[in-house]
Amino acid sequence: MAFCGKCGTKVDESVKFCPSCGNPMEAPAPEQQAQTQQNTAQTDFSAKFANLNNTADTTAEFDQADIVSNKAMGILAYLGPLVFIPMFAAKGSKFARFHANQGLTLFIACVAWSIVYSILNWIILAISWRLYFISSIIGLCSLVFLVLAVLGIVNAANGRTKELPVIGKFKFLK
Repeated sequence: MAFCGKCGTKVDESVKFCPSCGNPMEAPAPEQQAQTQQNTAQTDFSAKFANLNNTADTTAEFDQADIVSNKAMGILAYLGPLVFIPMFAAKGSKFARFHANQGLTLFIACVAWSIVYSILNWIILAISWRLYFISSIIGLCSLVFLVLAVLGIVNAANGRTKELPVIGKFKFLK
């Protein structure tokens, strides 16, 4: 959609004259078209990123007193091997159990990625040590686990029970 330069009315791009004021419509400058395309691409990326964290939020199903008293256990669940503390120390808490499941899923995914990355790193370095930069670039994928852990910690600290993006649907604990 385009806008009339004189009165600001929204008009179709195929229209040659503004239906409101009769002003002749000019074709947008190439810089303006490029800027519009760039803004559209940025908006699409932002929408996709926002939808990535648009996961199931089941906070309403949990007891508020349980949430308040077990936030620390929920946060602890996302700190790697410390996930086992809320699994055993807060067995009766549905909130802590939810976050322990999310943290355990994240921990298992992180360990699996570490094994795959180690094997891949060994293969790449066996071919040539000069390919180490490729291995380093692949290693940056590990930052995904840091981002997921931060999302989980923020959710637990805010008393929300949102699943983690991508891996949150897997359930290891009942």
